[in-house]
Amino acid sequence: METNLVIALNRSDEMLHESTGYTAVQIVSLVIQGITFVLGILGNGLVIWVAGFRMARTVTTLCYLNLALADFSFLATLPFLMVSIIMKNQWPFGWFLCKLIYIVVDINLFGSVFLIAFIALDRCICVLHPVWTQNHRTVTLATKLIIVPWILALVFTLQNFIFLTTVSDNSGNVYCTFIFTDDNFSYRWLVVGGLILRFRGVIRFVIGFTMPMSIVAICYGLIAVKLSKKGMINSSRSLRVLTAVVVSFFVCWFPFQLVALLHTIWLTELLFGSTYKILTILLNPVRSLAFFNSCLNPMLYVFIGQDFRKTLIHSLPASLERALTEDSAPASDTTIKSASPPAEAELQAM
Repeated sequence: METNLVIALNRSDEMLHESTGYTAVQIVSLVIQGITFVLGILGNGLVIWVAGFRMARTVTTLCYLNLALADFSFLATLPFLMVSIIMKNQWPFGWFLCKLIYIVVDINLFGSVFLIAFIALDRCICVLHPVWTQNHRTVTLATKLIIVPWILALVFTLQNFIFLTTVSDNSGNVYCTFIFTDDNFSYRWLVVGGLILRFRGVIRFVIGFTMPMSIVAICYGLIAVKLSKKGMINSSRSLRVLTAVVVSFFVCWFPFQLVALLHTIWLTELLFGSTYKILTILLNPVRSLAFFNSCLNPMLYVFIGQDFRKTLIHSLPASLERALTEDSAPASDTTIKSASPPAEAELQAM
């Protein structure tokens, strides 16, 4: 019978599933995830409809359309994850969905943060190089470049294709987890599996979160300096939307990324360490907070993208269309060779 490090983790946490406090935390987490699923599917579906079918295709709408697609496809997997949590991490959906669901989850986890970094780079270039932007920033170029975040996300998800599968324990319980060997359980493979999971956790934290957020911070610093010199720090609607998206992403995802990192680094305490058990209890609440971010972006597009009173007056699709409207680049793909507007006008137009 195949054995795995995560089965040992599941056995070491059995007493947690029986405690009243743990059960209460799980219930609250599931309620949050249920709300996230309903709001997120409706909200991101609306963004996809407006940005994808009602609006002219521009660089800005293309970016936010991809971000909405990432959130929507991730949220579509949420019911499967919720059922697994209810069943104490067991997996009743079979081998194919085991791979597919977690591949989709990780692709969209990496894809979302890479897309946010991509959008920040785009806005930074618009502010720092308005003349180049006016002449070369086209939908055709953006369509080619926006594939890069998705390719990177796919590369960092390859381990799911290789190692993720279903495995049964002695009681017949089936889990969707990582398998590193077909050998019977041994201390040697416990150590090897632990090292692999640690490496995976570090990669997720550094490349899948810290580096993209660092790029965003650098871009924001450069944008703030440029706009402050021009006295336009509060004049860019699209910059306000992006700021809200980035802040909400960081606030929602950082606790989960930190707990998940510590959860994998401190695997040596998996059998008896109290710290590991605390992290296990915290994992689902912070995971629910991270998931909640996927339903926030549509709300931010509406309420940050324009005045709140106008949002109430206009229809929701019209509000979303206004919030996502391209501010600075021409809507067509035609490269503009005519004289570019002054830098001040370009920045003000954003």
